[in-house]
Amino acid sequence: MKFSVFTASTPEWSPQEAATKLAAQGWDGIEWRVTDQAEAAEPGFWAGNRATWPMTGLEDAIPEIARLTADAGLEFSGLGGYARCDNHHDVDRVLAATAALGAKQVRVNVLPLGNSNMGGPEPTGLPYPELFAATREHYEWVASRAAHHGVKALVELHHGTVTASASSARRLLEGLDPQHVGVIHDLGNLLIEGWESPLPALQLLGPYLAHVHVKNARWVRTDSKDETGAAVWVNEWAPLAEGQASVLAYFRALAEVGYDSWVTLEDFSTELPLEERTASNLAFVRKAAALAGFDVAASAPAS
Repeated sequence: MKFSVFTASTPEWSPQEAATKLAAQGWDGIEWRVTDQAEAAEPGFWAGNRATWPMTGLEDAIPEIARLTADAGLEFSGLGGYARCDNHHDVDRVLAATAALGAKQVRVNVLPLGNSNMGGPEPTGLPYPELFAATREHYEWVASRAAHHGVKALVELHHGTVTASASSARRLLEGLDPQHVGVIHDLGNLLIEGWESPLPALQLLGPYLAHVHVKNARWVRTDSKDETGAAVWVNEWAPLAEGQASVLAYFRALAEVGYDSWVTLEDFSTELPLEERTASNLAFVRKAAALAGFDVAASAPAS
């Protein structure tokens, strides 16, 4: 098992700093965030993230991405792309970039739910069956282009989208070649929407289980009440050891289905400073994985 960090969760670091610091802590790899983003006065996860490579001009950045990654002694666990499946031009570009880098796999976003503003300014209001059918049609094209480039396109289990659960993702990809399409099972996202007991969910995905993201979350009761007087709850990101999901139980489920590939951390909690957070997360997941029976011999930190 190998561990990497998705740079959406390292907004304060430049690409050089992210690669150097993660390598020094002993991480095996890195998953670069690739998207055009809004500017911000201060670095943030989703805007002004300094460890993000712009989609605009991506092709020109490929040599620098490759150099920084290789010089740090890191591998690619994949690319954290944001191109949506209905944007065929950008999907093909990010698939080509993945191939050029030797990164092997890249996230290709599915369509958001009709009542969600995920990935767009306003909800479309379109019904789920229509959105699901459209996503399937687009993903058939995505699968063909991924095969052309010799890489794998990944569907992430994500709240607010047509694939919030393992069941929906398996149904979306059924019949497509698992050599070129797969699923990112994301423990933290599933606490918000789409939760299914991890072991049967991982078993259900079968050959489509391609990648794993780990973060944690919790639901918090607010002081507000709705019009009926009922309590109002909201979700928030939490440190790995403080959220509602058991990371140890999750690793044991991964072990039972024989998954022994990349685990990518994307911790959006902010209780600890970034450098302390990434270092403590690596120690935590190594311990959980070892207790679950995985071989987690530590990588030698960069000198």
